[in-house]
Amino acid sequence: MCLVLALSAGGSIHAQDTKAQESKKARLQKEIAILDGQIKAITSKSASAISKLSLIRKKVDARKELVAESDREIAGLNSSIYEKEAGIKLMQARLDTLSDYYDRLVKGAYKNRDAKIWYMYILASDDLGQAFRRYGYLRDLSKQMNTQAEKIISTRDTLEKEKAALTEMRKDAEALRSQRMAEVGKLQAEQNDSQKLVNQLKRDKKRYQQDLSRKQREVEALNREIQRIINEALEQKGGGKKSSTASTAKPIDYTLAKQFESNKGKLPWPADGAVVDHFGQRYDPVYTNLKLPFNNGISIALQQGSSVKAVFDGEVKQVVVMPGYNKCVLVQHGNYFSFYCKMGSVGVKKGDKVKTGQALGTVDTIGGETQLHFQIWSGKNPQNPETWLRPR
Repeated sequence: MCLVLALSAGGSIHAQDTKAQESKKARLQKEIAILDGQIKAITSKSASAISKLSLIRKKVDARKELVAESDREIAGLNSSIYEKEAGIKLMQARLDTLSDYYDRLVKGAYKNRDAKIWYMYILASDDLGQAFRRYGYLRDLSKQMNTQAEKIISTRDTLEKEKAALTEMRKDAEALRSQRMAEVGKLQAEQNDSQKLVNQLKRDKKRYQQDLSRKQREVEALNREIQRIINEALEQKGGGKKSSTASTAKPIDYTLAKQFESNKGKLPWPADGAVVDHFGQRYDPVYTNLKLPFNNGISIALQQGSSVKAVFDGEVKQVVVMPGYNKCVLVQHGNYFSFYCKMGSVGVKKGDKVKTGQALGTVDTIGGETQLHFQIWSGKNPQNPETWLRPR
């Protein structure tokens, strides 16, 4: 019984692990599909080659993670197969023992098949106690044989089921290995595409630098506008140097700010997609020693028309339009702020109260890219959004 329970527990753990791995693989495959769609949408002009390179490199990263996940799944499956094989050997040994004991019972019953022999066996007892013991043995012999036969049948049935499960696990492992080989082939092709684009951009250096300069100006303009709005929002009556808007500024809701802060690492994602540009200092993907403007947020690749949602309760502080970023919605959460840029349609306006998960609008497609640019600020300090959002 213990052996059967152990085998069942092992199967349950394997099923749980498989479910988690399949969930992660499904997310990665969805991200790769989104990136594939955006790569196809981007034109082959040199001006968009930078964006294409960024998307391909992100797809390479996702593909590597997918291959690594397959490796972990194969390793886990191999371990489960080894445990299953060991359990089957133990069960086979138990079945052999049960069968051997049953054979001995049958032989004993055969020897005592004649009722006269039974009586002689009992009458030859040394005393009354021994006679009763011999009678009890002969009486229970048939019952023991039936019980032993049932154990053998039950163990044999369980053993056959375990062998069938082992066969299926081996088939799954083989399918996973084939799938992994296919993913590795795609990964190599994508890495080759990435290198071809780098070579293309190096050949068209002048146009590449012009496009890079334009993007840098757009980033700097966005950063200045965000800092201006934050400075304005943080001004209060009677505090520091007053501007023309200070007299109308609302007091900061520090209770809301504390609630926002207590949810660090647990905030919902504003939209479901792959992070293609991370927070922090970045370097040029072609001229790798060249520093790019510090990224105050993250960019999330999305399917066209994806809904963008507020990550926490707050008030819409401003809706602005910026070159390269289209519409941006800025939400205040006490002395914390969240920013949603590269929006197409926007369904909120300045002064609106919003709730966690409420739709703010939809993402825009700019130059073939459908990406949400998202930032979180604590006062005047930009934060890494990925440390605030819940793990995926």
